[in-house]
Amino acid sequence: MSIAPVRPDLRKSRRSGFTLLEIMLAVAILAMMSMAIYRFVQSNILALRISTEATASDARFDALRELLTAQLQSLPAGSAALTGDPIKLNDRSRDEIRWACGAGIGVLTRYAGTDFTVAMRLRQEKKSDRFDLCLLRKPKDDVSFTDVHETWVPLLENVKSLQIRYFDSRLNVWVSRWTDTVTLPRLVKVTIERNDASVPWEAIIPLGRTPL
Repeated sequence: MSIAPVRPDLRKSRRSGFTLLEIMLAVAILAMMSMAIYRFVQSNILALRISTEATASDARFDALRELLTAQLQSLPAGSAALTGDPIKLNDRSRDEIRWACGAGIGVLTRYAGTDFTVAMRLRQEKKSDRFDLCLLRKPKDDVSFTDVHETWVPLLENVKSLQIRYFDSRLNVWVSRWTDTVTLPRLVKVTIERNDASVPWEAIIPLGRTPL
């Protein structure tokens, strides 16, 4: 009695692998998942970068507010310590405010041996149409017309306009120019418009104690 050889089931052997259609479908699913993960990570990195840049920008404006507050609130009345002029350039405000100050960390003159006249204004970048907000320092007793003793201290870059207003408590109005050599304005309002921000930054600095 002979035993017939066992033949493999061809149908089972054919189903033991993946078809080309199944492989292509798996590759497509993996590609879609990879793209979704990439876009998710990319959007989170972008949001983190924007948030970091906004935080850094806010910190610089906060530092500017603290600097102006410290400088303007220390000015003595009756000594022509503060003056300001409205300036227009290409229909944009390029105002300038000037004050007298001694050596101090606020304008990086801690170790200077003389008083300074400081002007906050916009300065055009070299070989560019962009403007930066800077402090221009010059020794108070320097009456020369040259700029040999001038020093620029950068504050903010890429500024579109600078508007400064002064609150005159005698008239109860905001004015664009301050030339009073006896009294100081009650408030100083600084508005800065930037090219990379849709909403201008504004700070109102009191030069004296406000009544409760």
